[in-house]
Amino acid sequence: MTEAAAVNAAARVRQLTDLTNRLTASLTEESRAFEARRPQDAAASLAGTQDLANAYRRESAQIKANPAAIAAAPAADRTALIRATEAFEAVLSRHARAVEAARIVSEGLVRTIAAEVAGQRGSPSAYGASGKATAGDGRAVAFNRQA
Repeated sequence: MTEAAAVNAAARVRQLTDLTNRLTASLTEESRAFEARRPQDAAASLAGTQDLANAYRRESAQIKANPAAIAAAPAADRTALIRATEAFEAVLSRHARAVEAARIVSEGLVRTIAAEVAGQRGSPSAYGASGKATAGDGRAVAFNRQA
């Protein structure tokens, strides 16, 4: 390997390590917001987190396709990247649990509200005392089980 290749590999590893650390920090903050039951706080940083995640996905796919691109990087830099990736994976797991919990709570609220609305409308009857069909409630409640 040439010296230029080693310098480029080291720079790329450091860049990916920095990107991984920034994404980890962003996901940590979002997880804290979800765990504090304040998803609206996480919404403020969502676009930035998505940009970081897309950049991370692209960079990691490129390195997976061509591992030789970082092979010449110093071992210390590669080790730092491995540690940053391990921390990222731990935070990603925590974030997934927090988002899933928020989804379950939201769906539960929607089900409860839909059941309450349906209960207050009364049971539908097909015919009234006069033998004529009764007019139904024109309002509708739609409940979709997908988040």
